[in-house]
Amino acid sequence: MTEHILHPRITDTSDWVTILFIMAFGIIALTKSIYENRFEDFTKLIFSDKYTRIYRDSSHLMGMFSISLFFVQIISFSFFIQILLNSFGHGAKTDWILFIQIFTFLIYFILSKFLIEKIIGTTFKIEELVEQFNLQKVTYRTYVGLLLLPIDIILYYYDSILKNIPLLVLYSIVALNVLLYMFSIKNYRKEIFSKLFYFILYLCTLEIAPYYFMYYWFTKNSV
Repeated sequence: MTEHILHPRITDTSDWVTILFIMAFGIIALTKSIYENRFEDFTKLIFSDKYTRIYRDSSHLMGMFSISLFFVQIISFSFFIQILLNSFGHGAKTDWILFIQIFTFLIYFILSKFLIEKIIGTTFKIEELVEQFNLQKVTYRTYVGLLLLPIDIILYYYDSILKNIPLLVLYSIVALNVLLYMFSIKNYRKEIFSKLFYFILYLCTLEIAPYYFMYYWFTKNSV
């Protein structure tokens, strides 16, 4: 009688990451095929302001183009945060549960911040300015998220990359976001200066305080 020995099936824990990247690029490809002209203008965002001039209406924020790329940027930023945590020894880059936690937190954080922005904009009677300003921020953040996606792939699949490279990428992202943020302020400087006091309150409440507390919490728990 032949004896059968059962061996546990070993699955690659990185399979979910590959599927995730394929899904992200699939969403990009689908969006490009549906909104070909708009996507082409979007890819030239860093060289031209044509996209922001054409799609400056706040209604575009809830369109399928923005929503589909919103999920891509969340995937991109979530995985980059996971890579950073892995480089600091706070988690594994193959931990899909950790990714879901980061992904959920980012969605909750961004949507909650967006809702509070609308409430404050209505309260301070600067709703139109906040919506226009927020639309441009979302546009630039999405653009940075798409640029970050191939970097995520390189950082994940090449273990020989120096440990401080993810940190350098983080500093680059922060610097780029600051520049784009200043560019957004420049575009709406007339509207901002006409309601400068309320804009400063908005800036301190929603654009500085949340990130400061997140940084403080992370550095405190890292000690």
